[in-house]
Amino acid sequence: MTLIIIFAAMLALVFVGVPILLSIATVTLIGASVLPGLIPALVPQKAFGMLDSFSLLALPYFILAGSIMTRGGMSAGLIEFSQTLVGHIRGSLGHTAVLSCTAMANISGSSTAEAAAVGSVTIPAMKERGYKPGMAAAIVAAASTIGPIIPPSMTMIVYGSITGVSIGGLFIAGIIPGLLIASLLMAVIFGLSFLPSNEALRRTLPRSTFKQIVHATVRVWPALLAPVVIMGGILSGIFTATEAGVVTCIYSLIVSKLWYRQLKWKEIPGVLVDAAVTTAMVAGVLGMAGVLGWLLSFLNFNDIVLSSLRGVTDNSFLMLTLLVVVMLVLTMILDGLAVIVVMIPTIVYVGTAFHIDPLQLGIIMVMITQVGGLTPPVALLLFITTSIARISFVEGIRHVWPFLGVIVGVMIAIMIFPGIATWLPGRMLGGG
Repeated sequence: MTLIIIFAAMLALVFVGVPILLSIATVTLIGASVLPGLIPALVPQKAFGMLDSFSLLALPYFILAGSIMTRGGMSAGLIEFSQTLVGHIRGSLGHTAVLSCTAMANISGSSTAEAAAVGSVTIPAMKERGYKPGMAAAIVAAASTIGPIIPPSMTMIVYGSITGVSIGGLFIAGIIPGLLIASLLMAVIFGLSFLPSNEALRRTLPRSTFKQIVHATVRVWPALLAPVVIMGGILSGIFTATEAGVVTCIYSLIVSKLWYRQLKWKEIPGVLVDAAVTTAMVAGVLGMAGVLGWLLSFLNFNDIVLSSLRGVTDNSFLMLTLLVVVMLVLTMILDGLAVIVVMIPTIVYVGTAFHIDPLQLGIIMVMITQVGGLTPPVALLLFITTSIARISFVEGIRHVWPFLGVIVGVMIAIMIFPGIATWLPGRMLGGG
């Protein structure tokens, strides 16, 4: 009964408009005050304990790297390069958005950062060329989900730090699913261009000459080299996945200052402030969600859930399906990061009991948080892109379903064929 009251109170606070951070903090503080054996002083202690993790040290650096990348011209260079490669194909600017998000995923690791950076350039361009604003917003929102799936990924760092699953393994496991999503999104855009109602998608840019492709490549090669530096350093043992955040930050700063030369010294304090504010927001959610997770553990939530689910099925695939459905519902109504922190210990506990591969489960959970970014009522990614397009939220939702189907389809494929996520880590890390 206590567990029901906790979840009901938190959901009620969220639905009346209380920010997720304050909703979780209120519920946990009251719970620690009234439950026998607990005292309110444990709340800040457990929040600090959640954040006192070596793995989480990478988060502020990846956030800072994303800010530097946006201000320093790397994102604009990647968009120009993508347009040079695919601008002549039906669905021209849509493909550009997808390819840009895929390339930026190698640096930013954040879907919201990609939605804002790529959307601010490509959505106005698509509107100018006659794209439906809702279609433009939906394309960028869907493409930005690739950010946390292709390494590096802030969501994977959080997941790995909580569960103990290899962050490097998670990074590698996301490569094939991320590229598969990008390819299928481009295929859907190409297919939609044949519909009579999507005449704008059939408009293309002139095919780039070899000289133009070479020029764009020369301009953007330092950004394209970033994943080689990051993943190469991790796989060779030069630095850990956590230390990769620092490397990415330094690399982005050097490239922005010495190659693109768009980032001025006077702009760096503003970049640092932006990154600090974002880091504080993320850390606040992580800390309070960690306290809620501790409170649920105190109430034996994991064992209660496992015993209840064992009464439903003993089949591992059906259990995985059930876990996916529960997480999808939660990420539709709550912040994905908070859901990860609160629910993942329980999800992994159940997954281990049913012998579900930890890398397979990890990639699926990361993808679920991105599905939540596209589905109402929260749909944060759509909220960002529809705001850039200056249209109603509903208009964006109307066009997002084919692209959402791609992400869900790839997730289902990983559920059925775990090798999509686990084969590459096995080969590269010597486990297969």
